[in-house]
Amino acid sequence: MKRKLITIVSVLLLAACQPQPQKTVLQGLAQGSYYAITYYDSLNRNFQREIDSIFTLVDQSVSLWNDSSIISKVNRGETVELNQVFIDNFNIAQQASALSDGYFDATISPLVAAWGFSYKNGDSITLQLVDSLKQLVNYKAVRIEDGILIKDNPNITLDFNAVAQGYTSDLIARFLNSKGIHNFLVDTGGEIMAQGGKPDGSEWVVGIEEPAANWDSERNVQERLYLRDKGLVTSGSTRKYVERNGKRYSHCIDPKTGYPVEHNVLSVTVIAENSVWADALASICMVMGIEKSLPIIESLDGVEAYYIFSNAKGKLETFATEEFEDVIIK
Repeated sequence: MKRKLITIVSVLLLAACQPQPQKTVLQGLAQGSYYAITYYDSLNRNFQREIDSIFTLVDQSVSLWNDSSIISKVNRGETVELNQVFIDNFNIAQQASALSDGYFDATISPLVAAWGFSYKNGDSITLQLVDSLKQLVNYKAVRIEDGILIKDNPNITLDFNAVAQGYTSDLIARFLNSKGIHNFLVDTGGEIMAQGGKPDGSEWVVGIEEPAANWDSERNVQERLYLRDKGLVTSGSTRKYVERNGKRYSHCIDPKTGYPVEHNVLSVTVIAENSVWADALASICMVMGIEKSLPIIESLDGVEAYYIFSNAKGKLETFATEEFEDVIIK
């Protein structure tokens, strides 16, 4: 009995001597949006410099707003050796394109720019312009060979904005894991990756934003939910739009038609194994709508979705897949 008591006391003393995880919060602006990273580290380390380097790496690789980035050079037709960040984003985009039968397509860049959702001002949209730009949209017409991007048409350009922020969140998550940190919430402009939980055992809690009336409307939470070891991304059309001749056009452009979508889905939130796939799938759902995208969501393991849409009377309704319902805080 005495030996057992000594063992218990020793274990308690050892536990008491272990440093307690310290909470670190890093916040700032990057990739044209915000970032907020929270993690618990028993060594109380600050990785601001390293995380800034990750943002810089992604920016130098796939940012359309950086004239010297790899993607900018590729779009200008320069021969440039691709790095792993570009290759990863390209491969993910190609997989999403194949999965969605082309409703997701990184070569949609000319149409995105023409409608005014890119790094340059939009054009005067005409049927003829849309038809001509659609000829440049074809994910099957680009490939990587020996570290170089090959285009069947030299005028094809790429846009990885539908996956780059999710990819960034995952890259930061992998970095934190490499430092022995396994309890964190990474949010890069709304593209979230969560792992573990808080020291008291509670889950991370995140919110789904209520559809807004305008881009500058007050932000309200539609739902709150638990998130652990998953990526979560919401794609919506109520804050990202342009107005032309008094009509509002969504930033979600259908590669099949060349025009912004006009269905009744206002936002889609997707939970997946990582943030980049949640990012890609949320974009797919926004372009395809509920009826076309739901079979894709239901065919994938570990993927759930929550749709907010307007019914025939203009009232908001929601639809969630079964396991998504389980994480909503009632």
